[in-house]
Amino acid sequence: MKVIDHIKKAKGKTLFSFEIIPPVKGKSIQELYNNIDPLMEFKPPFIDVTTSREEYVYIDRDGLLDKKLTRMRPGTLGICASIKHKYDVDTVPHVLCGGFTKEETEYLLVDCHYLGIENVMALRGDAMKEEKYFSPTKGGHQYASQLVKQIQDINTGNYLHEVIETDDCSNFCIGVAGYPEKHMEAPSLKSDIKRLKEKVELGADYVVTQMFFDNKKFFAFVEAAREMGINVPIIPGIKPIAVKRHLQLLPQVFRVDIPQDLVDAVEACKTNKEVRQVGVEWCIAQSKELKEAGVPVLHYYSMGKSDNIKAVAKEVF
Repeated sequence: MKVIDHIKKAKGKTLFSFEIIPPVKGKSIQELYNNIDPLMEFKPPFIDVTTSREEYVYIDRDGLLDKKLTRMRPGTLGICASIKHKYDVDTVPHVLCGGFTKEETEYLLVDCHYLGIENVMALRGDAMKEEKYFSPTKGGHQYASQLVKQIQDINTGNYLHEVIETDDCSNFCIGVAGYPEKHMEAPSLKSDIKRLKEKVELGADYVVTQMFFDNKKFFAFVEAAREMGINVPIIPGIKPIAVKRHLQLLPQVFRVDIPQDLVDAVEACKTNKEVRQVGVEWCIAQSKELKEAGVPVLHYYSMGKSDNIKAVAKEVF
């Protein structure tokens, strides 16, 4: 079932969903199952599975470092199929511009269609670690809006090299990212919301936000998006702080502000166990306020661990 249909079916009830990352190449999928299992009691209608782009690794060959391009966390589509089979839950594979040609994207979407996967999250993706700025893959897309258009084209039988007359077109529900504190490369929040509107006009069905820790910023973002004519569901994405270094890491990587009250509470902690509890309590308060405001879904970034997400969900759902 499509994400937007799950939302309609809920009739105003806030749903629970979360996002997982594939294991590092060579690790067992069982570790993923061990973190998904505790969250199934909250009946997630869908689970997002991230896609990582390629990166360089250095292999020591007799004292000389050999630079190789590889994907350290492959398997997104296989994981989606496995989760769908094991838990009977819809999955949302993330589809990236970075690291993929248009041809590779088309093949991926065909595979999704064959597997009965009806939802995809269209993202530009990050720059490679060696790059300061994002640069598109040769033969790939530069912007998420172009990716949305390709997915929507395939929904109408318009493939890269020909229009195919078929009664078996895909009908993907397309999710895109929104940034309550603006994308790091956008000159202003208003211009960023204009880009979001372009993605919606090209066919995006719903928006999931980047993590945030101040609900006021989310509410202001939704209001600004509505004023600009964006009327699709906007789903807040949130994450509990888990370790002290998140105070530096999250603002640096995701360009988000952390409220001073939360900073003070974390800095007062003597152990990471105490930090984890502070993060859970803050996230519970965030979640309850968002749920009270009637958000369609509360979407949690689990980052591969579920114990703190479970602690939050127990108090909210």
